[in-house]
Amino acid sequence: MSGKNDIYKPRPISGFLEWLPEVRLVEQRWLDQIRAAFEQYGFCSIETPSVEEIDVLAAKGGDADKEIYGLRRLAAEPGEEDTQSGGGRLALHYDLTVPMARYVAQHFGDLVFPFKRYQMQRCWRGERPQEGRLREFYQCDIDVIDMGEVSLHFDAEIPAMTLDVLNRLDVGPVRLHINNRKILQGFYHGLGIEDAVGAIRIADKLDKIGHDGVIKGLTEELGLAPSVASKCVELASIKTDDISFADEVRAFGIDNEMLELGLEELTFVMLELAHLEKGTVVADMSIARGFDYYTGTVYEGKLVDYPDFPTVCAGGRYDNLVGSYSRQKLPGVGISIGFSRIFSKLVKEGRIEVGAKCPTDVMVACLPGSSRTDLGVTSRKLRERGFKVEMYHEAKSLKAQMKYASRKGIPYVWFPANAEQENHEVKDMDSGEQSVADIDTWMP
Repeated sequence: MSGKNDIYKPRPISGFLEWLPEVRLVEQRWLDQIRAAFEQYGFCSIETPSVEEIDVLAAKGGDADKEIYGLRRLAAEPGEEDTQSGGGRLALHYDLTVPMARYVAQHFGDLVFPFKRYQMQRCWRGERPQEGRLREFYQCDIDVIDMGEVSLHFDAEIPAMTLDVLNRLDVGPVRLHINNRKILQGFYHGLGIEDAVGAIRIADKLDKIGHDGVIKGLTEELGLAPSVASKCVELASIKTDDISFADEVRAFGIDNEMLELGLEELTFVMLELAHLEKGTVVADMSIARGFDYYTGTVYEGKLVDYPDFPTVCAGGRYDNLVGSYSRQKLPGVGISIGFSRIFSKLVKEGRIEVGAKCPTDVMVACLPGSSRTDLGVTSRKLRERGFKVEMYHEAKSLKAQMKYASRKGIPYVWFPANAEQENHEVKDMDSGEQSVADIDTWMP
């Protein structure tokens, strides 16, 4: 039994990030830059609740439901469920795509289409924590949803915009791998594979289980002939940084209307992205995306400097996701940037340059002979001019105050005019220079 004076020693929770102030400041600046970039492209912000009904989240398909965190009160009685949502059990959202689809369905009458939305929120997954896989993380999503049909031009604008955003953050080179689910489905149907979705789900594990693992899965789980399974793997080996992929796929001699449509759509997207640096975008027939709702273009982005690191951005086109919650036909296309995955990796690799431990521009020193009222007036005037200002809290020695400012990385210390000092003065903590300053005109 613990005594009343025992102290519980907290420990880090695996899979949940927590930064020191100097790192958090950089993280916030990154989020601000992403937000600004999204808005430059005309996307508007939405935010959905952290929780959704489990039935809503399960509409995504695949194995998502295995990693959903359910929500219940600690004091709940056995068998008790949260009834606030009309009887449905609640869970933390796994990603932002399905909540967005539910949002569009519920607010359909108030939105302008094509609806261009961005969303930057935390998500939660019950994964086994490891490098690049967290249980709590930020995602930054962009999607375009329209009534009836979404222009194929968005399939090219979305990845170009994503690469632009990541380039602004200077995360290092990113290579975007693009495919089209119609190519996979048409190819598999052309081979006589009835369960094309099941085959795609197995093929999506290529980078984890390798060619032999995929062939084993296709033959043992789906009962395919080894020769058919081998052709699926041969297709997955096609990768080009131009439109030559189409000729390589057609060389298999498979005649299928859906396959041809997929090749045409991917050719269009690759041509639209031809202005980007060569090798930045790759047509990659191994990209499948395991979720059932993808129906066209699919994306996966990797950090070139860390080839074994998981995907850092991914998404694609979907025709029926919103249809799970509405009778309206509202197809869309989008991509998700794994913000926390990228940021935590670069922190680990020493690639994030941290600076000050606070956002303060100016610290107003508390000198002998100065009143707290006068210090407050000085601080308010500087804040009104747009500076971030903190007022030192007590009349300690000047040495102590300067040490405080130095340790926090505050660039300027302000010495207000008082009975012993006729003029305001400011000290540049970097150069050590101190000079007279006019509170109404001073600029660093």
